[in-house]
Amino acid sequence: MPIVPIDQIQVGHNRRPVKGEKVDELKESIKANGLLNPVTVDQKLNLIAGLHRLTACKLLGLKAIACNIVSYQDSDQARLAEIDENLIRNELEPLERSELWLERDRILERMGLRAKAGDNQHTLKAGEMISPPKRTLELAKEVGYSERTFQHGKQIAKSIHPAVKQLIKGTAIADSPTALLKVARAGSKERALAEEAQKALELAQARGDEAEAARQAKLVADFQAKQKELQTLAHKSAMAQKEAKSAVKKSQRQPEQLIEQSVTLQAPKVNLGEEWLLGRHLIYCGNTATSEFRKLLPSDAALAIATLSPTWEHNYLVDEARVVAVLRSEGQIYEFYKQNQMPFQYELVVGNIYIGIFSHQLIPKPQTPINVEGVEGIVNYLINLYTSPNNFVIAPFMGHGEILIACERMGRICFIGDTHSELVSGGILRWQKWAGKQAVLGTGD
Repeated sequence: MPIVPIDQIQVGHNRRPVKGEKVDELKESIKANGLLNPVTVDQKLNLIAGLHRLTACKLLGLKAIACNIVSYQDSDQARLAEIDENLIRNELEPLERSELWLERDRILERMGLRAKAGDNQHTLKAGEMISPPKRTLELAKEVGYSERTFQHGKQIAKSIHPAVKQLIKGTAIADSPTALLKVARAGSKERALAEEAQKALELAQARGDEAEAARQAKLVADFQAKQKELQTLAHKSAMAQKEAKSAVKKSQRQPEQLIEQSVTLQAPKVNLGEEWLLGRHLIYCGNTATSEFRKLLPSDAALAIATLSPTWEHNYLVDEARVVAVLRSEGQIYEFYKQNQMPFQYELVVGNIYIGIFSHQLIPKPQTPINVEGVEGIVNYLINLYTSPNNFVIAPFMGHGEILIACERMGRICFIGDTHSELVSGGILRWQKWAGKQAVLGTGD
């Protein structure tokens, strides 16, 4: 077995990221048993397979490493062997595996070796009968993937915008084929139009029609930008759903008394007109449609969440927050739309709750189905979708403190109020139990 100096082995730029835990395992194995499985390189010492093993040996301070040196006619063959090594030997995230499946099929097609069902499985080359590489589908089935999973995987790899793939990698949905497929299907119309414009662009270039080529190039860029926008929103919606479900599960598993208290926290006595400080949050006891509440609000809130009250007087919210979400039941929809003065963007239906989204700005609508149940889950979803950590959230109705607690969990800053002092008192007590802190009566200055 040839021994090659480690510093002479070349690692390509298109290799998948090294996983630290796998390298650590290999380091321990190599220290105890030596390198049992040599790395594979081509005749120019370009690494084909074994990046984790090579990295482990480098970290152990080894100067040389055993290598299988193979001869390939071109870079496609080398890349094909590398992909097969990764697909067979390593556990991959669905997005990563899907990209390798698609790339493998394209390499086989480029090499004229993409065998199809019913094709002759052997070919004559230089007078010798040889077998072509297996179809990617066959390779997938060998390691336990169905044809349906394979087809969905290639759709994911082909259809998700490259910039959105980078957003996904390493996130909570990177290992969820269902979520990835929803992202891939978002913006499908725009992607198809971009492909049509690309073909028209190439035809115009072939004819030498510069004006038409420029027009089609702009269409390609515009459609791809819209595809990226819709898929970015689909990714954010999927992440918001996942995080909302996780938050609800945690609240169901754990009692709200999360932190040991030296004294039992009591619900404070709250009077109309009072302001209470709850860490970074502020609660006002009083009519949240009045100027007394409005003067307490920040000037740059990201989101306001409200339930539809019998006497709605909160159209001002759309001037205080970038997005206003109004939750209501089915029977209240059309009457509310007819009477309110806020600029309507779109409606979401989540379970049996209807959510009107209002804004002075154009707010794209998530295209994927929203699988979140209960008020707690919906509130968590909205906050995850429309805000970032340290953003301000306005809530003109206390309810059971769902918005306040969600903001506490997710690091948002809540400005909340209600005319009913008992609801304000209950919300304060619930926050105290979650935060393990005591609310403070404000001065009102």
